[in-house]
Amino acid sequence: QDAEVVRTRDPQRLAQCDVVVDVGGEYDPERHRYDHHQRSFTQSMRSLRPDKPWTTKLSSAGLVYCHFGSQILAGLLGQPEDGPVVSALYDKLYENFVEEIDAIDNGIAQAEGQPRYALTTTLSARVGHLNPRWNDPDQDTEVG
Repeated sequence: QDAEVVRTRDPQRLAQCDVVVDVGGEYDPERHRYDHHQRSFTQSMRSLRPDKPWTTKLSSAGLVYCHFGSQILAGLLGQPEDGPVVSALYDKLYENFVEEIDAIDNGIAQAEGQPRYALTTTLSARVGHLNPRWNDPDQDTEVG
């Protein structure tokens, strides 16, 4: 609740952070490091939670959801973390929202061959529109 959010790739600053997400080249839940950009990273929901069926490679968002989603949902709903309501909502939210983020962030195509339609309003596309264009002379992502 009172966390300070820092956007950086500076390893010295990252080393001082309690939680690091999507940067740092390290996945270590014991130290709260949730990056998926290592060549060796192949984790999926199923590999981390064998009771789950999804095999899509996790993004950093998926990693955070995998580790904390049930706890957050339980807190928001006032329900037990291992109860049927939280379990059902956790699965539906992953299947219908977070898995798409995982797939898009990891470059996994939605369909084999030619897509039948364009997806232009995904969450990932909307976030991407906030980034500077590749040829913009000002690449500062904090301007805005």
